[in-house]
Amino acid sequence: MEQTATLDIETLKITQEQFLLASQSLHLQRSSCSAIYPAGSYGWRKRCLYFFLLLLVVTMIVNLALTVWILKVMNFSVEGMGTLVLNEDGIHLRGISEFLFPLYVNDVQSRRDDLLALRSDKNVTLNARNDQDQVTSQLTVGPEGVDAVSKRLEVKSSDGGKVLFTADEEGLVITTERVTVTGSEGAVFERSVETPLIHARMSEDLRLESPTRSLSMEAPKGVEVSAASGFLKVLSQKDLQLESSEGEIFLDAATVQLAKLPLGDYKPSSGAASQDALVYELCVCPSGKVYLAPAQISSTCQAMSSICLWS
Repeated sequence: MEQTATLDIETLKITQEQFLLASQSLHLQRSSCSAIYPAGSYGWRKRCLYFFLLLLVVTMIVNLALTVWILKVMNFSVEGMGTLVLNEDGIHLRGISEFLFPLYVNDVQSRRDDLLALRSDKNVTLNARNDQDQVTSQLTVGPEGVDAVSKRLEVKSSDGGKVLFTADEEGLVITTERVTVTGSEGAVFERSVETPLIHARMSEDLRLESPTRSLSMEAPKGVEVSAASGFLKVLSQKDLQLESSEGEIFLDAATVQLAKLPLGDYKPSSGAASQDALVYELCVCPSGKVYLAPAQISSTCQAMSSICLWS
């Protein structure tokens, strides 16, 4: 028992000596350092760090929620976005689409069972450009009208085989079988018109006039003017000239009436009775002017008549 107590006392002494040696060595190491800084965050620094971490987590959650909301509202999918579908053929738009800037496309077409409508608050302009980015053709639909700028304008039939209308710098060509003008004032042409036939509708009159200039009808073989069920009326403010350079002028009718012909002066002979004539004879001056003279037993036409002198 005494031997055990002696051993414990010696062990305690050895432990105390080791503790003293370790404390001395630690004191020597601390004295060798010029300054000692504490490690870790304490006080307000620790609270600020936790606050910024919390703010970052909240921001991430808000951004994630906004991203999910945008994807839901815009209807994003693997095929496209909302009414915009992307595939190998191009872009398909369903419904009404609004473009705020110019749209450059190669082909625009609607669905087979729907219409294609182009709308704008001001105007709709379609441009065709060449390789040098120059406008070669332009179509503008605006509030004041439709303007088309091109070197050549063609309108084809539904099958695309027949050209119905052609316009260029050389002229205007209409290849349809019939052109109908329904305006009350008719059609006004500032220059010549080439056509094989001009006729009015059934039970309507045909009128050709030139208010301030002359009206000319020409054809290499002939000009035919006919009224199948009515009358033909030609009016002129000044002279009306019928001229044939190589042929003749025929007046073929059951009755040929020349109204308002001048009446030539006639001096009856001393033996002839003076009475009002009911029958007249037709006289022709050397110049071709026609006038009337009272019919007598002998001709009363006088070459020196005043009508022939002033013709």
